[in-house]
Amino acid sequence: MDFGLSKEISELKEDARQFADTYIRPFAAEWDEKAYFSRELFQKIGQKGYLGLPFAKEYGGKAMGTLAYMTVAEEIAKASLGVALSYVATVSIGTAPIAMYGTEEQKTKFLRPLAEGRELAAFGLTEKNAGSDAAGVETTAELSGEYFIVNGTKQWITNASYASVVTIAAITGYKEDGGKVISSLIVPMDLPGITVKRPYDKMGVRSSDTGEIYFDHVKVPKENLLGDQNAGMKQLLQVLNGGRISIAAISVGLAQEAYDKAIQHAKVREQFGGPISQFESVQFKLADMAVETEAARLLVQKASFLKDRGDVFIKEAAYAKVFASETATRNANRALQILGGTGYMREAGVERLLRDAKILEIGEGTSEIQRLVIARQLLKEGADKNGRN
Repeated sequence: MDFGLSKEISELKEDARQFADTYIRPFAAEWDEKAYFSRELFQKIGQKGYLGLPFAKEYGGKAMGTLAYMTVAEEIAKASLGVALSYVATVSIGTAPIAMYGTEEQKTKFLRPLAEGRELAAFGLTEKNAGSDAAGVETTAELSGEYFIVNGTKQWITNASYASVVTIAAITGYKEDGGKVISSLIVPMDLPGITVKRPYDKMGVRSSDTGEIYFDHVKVPKENLLGDQNAGMKQLLQVLNGGRISIAAISVGLAQEAYDKAIQHAKVREQFGGPISQFESVQFKLADMAVETEAARLLVQKASFLKDRGDVFIKEAAYAKVFASETATRNANRALQILGGTGYMREAGVERLLRDAKILEIGEGTSEIQRLVIARQLLKEGADKNGRN
């Protein structure tokens, strides 16, 4: 068992760190203040090949695997969680469904420009009544001749304003028992009838574009059906499992950034004749921050390893997501406490970490949903073992 990164991934990590320190960190506070999404930055990210890290070379990707991708995501998140959120949204849940379930024709047409970094993608599952209850989808896609006619609204969609394509969940029919047939469709964002509402005014991750997408009798070619028409929900939930690892990875990035700011301040801030790092109350906070950040990172690496090996990783992805996201919030709080009044000021950058962190416990399945997933997997494993005895 090797807990170290390969030479290739270590070099990629350093490259991503330098990129983030040059092109993201100096502008992160301004982008947050202005709620500005930098399309120019994502062009640079695309040119670096970061948008194609986990995808096959034959479709324009780098074929470096999940761990390499998560390593880059962590480095970007250290500089700006908003940028990191848009990054993992386009890769893990926008592009991944096409890579996982697309036909050769769909991959050539849609996956290649995404993996090559020329375009961005979005994922359209969430609606007014469909979030934690993914099956609550109300958007419809009625087959009429050569087209699916799509009507409905998708909410809280990351990259809504800048994506060239969105993969949506929609009702394409009903079963004999009245249950919904939910399918996945690849929808180009330039089709007539699509309207994107201006971005939300959010508490945190303000440099990430988030908005609503309206579909009004949008004609989507029937060949854009993604995978099995009757398996859309299963497909999308599998996509979310992978997405949870990426949310965990960027959570680790924020947690690490909070720790770095806290320990740097503790070493130089003096009270009672010496640095505050001499006080156990501060030392204990720093120790907890370091331990939990490293534990979260190892959970991300374990889930990434399983995914790359082709093993089932549902439980491990949920482990990583719930622990890393809650660690990020705890670390942001601890950092603010250690910095005190300085941390409360915008220029310190810690209050932004705290505002940003909370979304990590909500997006890609809330902490409560992760615990449900974990418990169900544990109980299922127990039942399987009992059945074999």
